[in-house]
Amino acid sequence: MPELQALLGRTLVFVAHPDDEAAGCGVLLQRMRDPVVVFATDGAPRDEYFWRAYGSRQAYAELRRGEARDALAVIGVRQIEFLARPNTGEAFVDQELHLCIGDVLQALESVVDHRRPEALLTLAYEGGHPDHDTCNFLISLVPRARRLTAFEMPLYHRSADGLSVHQEFQIGNEDQLTVEPTFEELERKHRMLAAYASQKLTLDFFTNPVERFRRLAAYDYSRPPHPGTLNYEAWQWPMTGSDLVRAFTTYLPPKPSPPKRAPGEDAA
Repeated sequence: MPELQALLGRTLVFVAHPDDEAAGCGVLLQRMRDPVVVFATDGAPRDEYFWRAYGSRQAYAELRRGEARDALAVIGVRQIEFLARPNTGEAFVDQELHLCIGDVLQALESVVDHRRPEALLTLAYEGGHPDHDTCNFLISLVPRARRLTAFEMPLYHRSADGLSVHQEFQIGNEDQLTVEPTFEELERKHRMLAAYASQKLTLDFFTNPVERFRRLAAYDYSRPPHPGTLNYEAWQWPMTGSDLVRAFTTYLPPKPSPPKRAPGEDAA
C-alpha cells in the first residue's frame, strides 16, 4: 500500500510503556529501514500493587527498561530513547503522563529535532490507558511546525457493552492499513513479547497476528475518547477522561470565533 510506505523509512515510534511497541507494531518495526523507539514513561506506576513483587518501584522501572532493550534487540532495533524531564532528568511516571504535558512535549520535541524522523507513529486515542491517550494528544501537537505525517495504532479499549477489545480501532476501521506477518516475522514478534516476562499476563491478550494502522484521526481532544465508560474508569484508576481533557485544554489551539454579524442582520 502506498500509504504504508510512509512508515517504512525513518519512523519515530512514540509509545507510553515498554511492551506497547511489541504488541502494537512488532511486525511493522521489522520492515522499517531506520526506526527510533521512544518510551514516554518508566512503565512503573506509583501504586505498590504493580511493583510489590519486585521490591521497589525503581527496581520495577529498571526491569522494564531492560526488557525493552532485550525485546528490541530481537529485531535489531538499537535506537531507543526513554524520555525524561528536561531540567531534572527524572523519568515520567506510568499513569501520570497527563499531569506533565508541558515537560513531556518539550522532551519529545527535542528527540524529534535530534532524530529528524520522516514519520511519526503512536497509540490510538481510545480510552484504554490514560498514558496511551496522552501520547496520541502529544503527537497531534508535533507535526504542526515540522510537517511530519503522523500515524496511530490501536492496543485496547472497552466496548459499549463493557468488553475488552484488543488491536482494533474503536471507529473508522474503513481507513486502516493492515500488516499481515510472515511466519518469520511473527516468530520474532513472539520472541519480543516473551522478553517482557513481567507483562506476560497482559500480553497474553494480544493474540491477533494482524497489525493495524492509519493516519492520525482528527480527534476532538476537548472530549474524552468516547462517551461510554473508559477502560481506566472501569478499573477505578484515579483519573477520568474528563481529567485528561482538562489537562489537554491548555495546549489546544483556540477555536475560531463565529463570524460577526453586520448591524441589523437577522440572527435567526
